[in-house]
Amino acid sequence: MKTISLEQIKAVVPSIDLISDIEEGFVAYSLGQANVPPVGELILEKGEVHIKYGCLINDEYYVIKIASGFYDNPTIGLPSGNGLMVLFRQDTGQLVCILLDEGHLTDIRTAVAGAIAAKHLAPKNVERIGVVGTGVQARLQLSYLKDVTTCRRVLAWGRSEEPLERYRRDMEANDFAIETTRDTGEILRTCNLIVTVTPATEPLLLASELQSGTHITAVGSDTPHKQELETAILREADVVVADSIAQCLLRGEIFKAMQSGDITQDELIELGDIIAGRKTGRASDSQITVADLTGVAVQDIKIAAAVYEALA
Repeated sequence: MKTISLEQIKAVVPSIDLISDIEEGFVAYSLGQANVPPVGELILEKGEVHIKYGCLINDEYYVIKIASGFYDNPTIGLPSGNGLMVLFRQDTGQLVCILLDEGHLTDIRTAVAGAIAAKHLAPKNVERIGVVGTGVQARLQLSYLKDVTTCRRVLAWGRSEEPLERYRRDMEANDFAIETTRDTGEILRTCNLIVTVTPATEPLLLASELQSGTHITAVGSDTPHKQELETAILREADVVVADSIAQCLLRGEIFKAMQSGDITQDELIELGDIIAGRKTGRASDSQITVADLTGVAVQDIKIAAAVYEALA
């Protein structure tokens, strides 16, 4: 049994083609070639813990992942995310590897999924990227979008000036041209590729500001009580994509829009089906598309195995 440290993980991740690996995971999931049980969830007073686990059929491994979010932690000098991944042999149950990633691999695979959604759903000409949020995920989403779009113009939204200014400095050092705003409506009016990455429980983006030709990747809403998009945005969208339809019926933006009656299950397309060419995503640059990414265990399976094999 091998233990892999966070330092080892950070050193090897840049050398792995995670977009291709995780695309393969989404395709396998949508083709019914994955065994992914429902998410385990523990909601605490100051945070939340998610347990995701599963395997790909006929693969070598199964993975169990624990990831937590305690969003006030930065005020006491601690990261908001933590966790680990555990890799077992699928044929014997033997423990192969413990990845002490402290939540880093969850952050990375989430950002990679955002890049995959943009690759398959964003308009061809991305004029400006809108980022709703200023935390770790807001940084990683932009970093991985570099692989799928040449656009470097960004408008970032945050709740207060200090984190916005830190975000601007950090991402300008990463070759982006960053402007900031406290108005989410400005994001919708001026950006045609938007990523939302907050733990909001009330809508931040409203349908009244929605423009044709926009793609929105909603990342932050991964529980039943979170919401970043007004449900009418999904009603107005030409294409609504789920990372997992089964999971999105129980949590996230699709769950909220189903509750309000703004969409029906028949309208939903799975991301893996678009990647595989079985379903059509964006058909024109004038369409509005929304991807609801709640995080699926196949992402954890693929990234854990890739890191282990790169270091084996």
